[in-house]
Amino acid sequence: MKAFTYQRADSTAQAAAAAVKPGAKIIAGGTNLLDLMKLQVETPSNLVDINRLPLDKIEETPDGGLRIGTLVRNSDLAADPHVRQRYGVLSRALLAGASAQLRNKATTSGNLLQRTRCYYFYDVTKPCNKRSPGSGCAALAGFNRIHAVLGTSEHCIATHPSDMAVAMQALDAKVETVNRQGETKAIPIAEFYRLPGNTPEIETSLKPGEIITAVTLPPPPPGVQLYRKVRDRASYAFALVSVAAIVDSNRGRIRSARLAFGGLAPKPWRSAQAEQRLANAPSTTTTFNSTAAAVLEGARGFGGNDFKMPLTRRTLHSVLAEMTRT
Repeated sequence: MKAFTYQRADSTAQAAAAAVKPGAKIIAGGTNLLDLMKLQVETPSNLVDINRLPLDKIEETPDGGLRIGTLVRNSDLAADPHVRQRYGVLSRALLAGASAQLRNKATTSGNLLQRTRCYYFYDVTKPCNKRSPGSGCAALAGFNRIHAVLGTSEHCIATHPSDMAVAMQALDAKVETVNRQGETKAIPIAEFYRLPGNTPEIETSLKPGEIITAVTLPPPPPGVQLYRKVRDRASYAFALVSVAAIVDSNRGRIRSARLAFGGLAPKPWRSAQAEQRLANAPSTTTTFNSTAAAVLEGARGFGGNDFKMPLTRRTLHSVLAEMTRT
């Protein structure tokens, strides 16, 4: 780990002003950042600690939704009664995400902003465009079993690792931010993450010096909520494929559905075309197969991760069959 300076922010404006400086990084739980600093993947010259800011509350909004402060710990969010009762897909995603010790430290914004777990990103001896722009992508012809099959480019095929973000994508969350001028905005989570294109090092739409203050959830949509995660082992592993699903159905016919996927793309993946194929459709194998085909349209494997396409089809079929059984 390289030497760095440390400061504690007393306000969001102070934190945003400090974060705009070259080499500065915001730290809260530090469950991802500190690991990357130890490996010298991240080498910040200044850490800005925001843990003293009053951003750790979960509050109901006037429209019946929730506002989740940026410093709310993953354990507290998963256990919150409003989340458990009304946003079960989010609670289940959080509990599937990590060990209890990590959930006790990890924060809402830190979870959203965690970096990829690509082996080559973590290995500073290997080329990685996300870590060192222009150096190449070793995963393209390397060991790419965990890598993306959707939304990739010739510059990067890494996946986004968050479980929580997949559930929030299905829930149409918005990410609230503030900059050093005190200006605030709310970014739909569908617009928050960027695909790699030819700039994989730019992962979100956050501007320099802009920090996350909260995430808001609208009132929950009608239907049953489910989070299904397929991984190499039963605990503490990142998703090969995950599905956050909200399905409203009755007597064998689906009224509406929302589907978001993890483990398939550089960001949480949602297919409007797939959701349209489920709307007002019978809950049959034909419908499920058509939906899976829409999700995987344009998918491309890179050898080691070719299995993700049939795995996605089987996982989605299982999820939809379970959710429309009654």
